[in-house]
Amino acid sequence: MHAPVTRRRPRTLALELVDSLGDRIRAGQLRAGDKLPTEAAIMAEFDVSRTVVREAISKLQAASLVETRHGIGTFVIGPGDGPSFKITPEQFSTLQDVIAVLELRIGLETEAAGLAALRRSDENLAALRRTLDAVIAAVENGEDSVAADFQFHLEIARATQNSHFTELMNTLGAQIIPRARLESAEPAALSAERLAYMRRVNAEHESILDAIASQDAESARAAMRTHLSNSRERRRRAQAEAG
Repeated sequence: MHAPVTRRRPRTLALELVDSLGDRIRAGQLRAGDKLPTEAAIMAEFDVSRTVVREAISKLQAASLVETRHGIGTFVIGPGDGPSFKITPEQFSTLQDVIAVLELRIGLETEAAGLAALRRSDENLAALRRTLDAVIAAVENGEDSVAADFQFHLEIARATQNSHFTELMNTLGAQIIPRARLESAEPAALSAERLAYMRRVNAEHESILDAIASQDAESARAAMRTHLSNSRERRRRAQAEAG
């Protein structure tokens, strides 16, 4: 009898893919400004799923090796020799860690939303609409919405027309979306309760987008603060229940 085949976990595959692509960037095979191959091309070359590719790209973003431009592709930033500030996966190991990052995001993204409302272009607005539609579609189809959710927040940073906001968001990466660590332990299909929660989150996203579209800076700041504060309070309640 043949020994059973042990399949590697997606997370392990993602880390291996991060190492492979990171090595190419550091070796100069992929240079700053180069566009990464498409998801389909990476899937074919490394024989991995789309989920694995997206997780690897998120980790490369967090390491400041690449950035994703919605609707265009993912581009190499450099070999990662820039500023060393980052929040590692180990710093998301507890609910208190998640709450701490949400506090950072409230400070950063509240002002970003206000600046985005004042400075956004029509192109920024179109990108925000596309990314939010992608979040909504993922939620309604019971799919992972973390990557699209992060992209929405990243597009707000871009709309500030201040590259420091964008660079910092790229450094933080998709792991800053609180459910990024929670969904990994949950089935793909959303429960009715969780679906209702995700729809409330998307209603908050719509409020942020409406204020940015109306170029109402104060409303945009208030909508972003409400959105992130609600997420923080949900984690505080979970922490109190666990304690």
